[in-house]
Amino acid sequence: MNRPTITDSDFQKVKQWPDNGFIEDDIVVVDNIKDSPIPTGPRRMNFILIGLCLRGNVRYTIDTKEQVVKPGDIIILSDRQVLDNYTASTDIEAQCIVLSTKFFYEVMRDMSDLSSLLLFAKSHPVVSLTQKEIDVFIDYFQFIKRKIDEQQNHFRKQLVGSLLLAMLYDLSNVILRMQQMPQHKQTRAEMFFTKFIQLVEKNFSHERRVCWYAEQLCITPKYLSECVKQISKRSPNEWIDNYVVLEIRIQLKNTNKSIKEIADDLHFPNQSFLGKFFKEHVGMSPLEFRRS
Repeated sequence: MNRPTITDSDFQKVKQWPDNGFIEDDIVVVDNIKDSPIPTGPRRMNFILIGLCLRGNVRYTIDTKEQVVKPGDIIILSDRQVLDNYTASTDIEAQCIVLSTKFFYEVMRDMSDLSSLLLFAKSHPVVSLTQKEIDVFIDYFQFIKRKIDEQQNHFRKQLVGSLLLAMLYDLSNVILRMQQMPQHKQTRAEMFFTKFIQLVEKNFSHERRVCWYAEQLCITPKYLSECVKQISKRSPNEWIDNYVVLEIRIQLKNTNKSIKEIADDLHFPNQSFLGKFFKEHVGMSPLEFRRS
């Protein structure tokens, strides 16, 4: 029997869903997914989706594990995860926010304890909210959508980013509540993934060797890679490179530093090395990115 081919999700198609508002290729907010196209076959996520179920129910598998979503549940789907077997009841009513990975990490850049949110979302893609939390997230969804619709507002992208950061802090508070429950136990792989991300956040600007991070954790590079891939579907090198690329992007767009100064800040041998690294990951030179 032939297995179905896994296809990549398409951010451009999400922008065409009904009842939505969006900013460029960064964020889409959908008031109700009821009339949105139902995915057929397995899809590999290449964006982040945060959804809130208000009515009805949804069933799907994420990385082969079945999930059941009911009213009052918040859904977190991360990049690299595989969504399949999606079915929704006829009375489904749910709001969702879809974020490009680039925009997500830009918003999350200054967020403390990012590792806990990332880890929990990977292992707990469906979280039940209290009524007070439901009301809070409904307010966030509606306010973010209103700001997206203010197309004449020169600062709407920055405003939406700030609102998203506030929402993600409230989501992290929900996660903290869940983690404090007696039945929650962190696996060994989750523990090492969390510690690895915390180390990367502090050291990526000057240390990019996987063996160095493994040494700090007193484990082998092979075991570190196994733990990180098991939890996140990414390699340690991909996580490190992601932080470095994001920092270069931010410095190019938000500072007047020369490319040589940015290369020095991030401990590249010279600006030529930085240029080659950046083009491999972004598809354009640092100068082209700065001018775009």
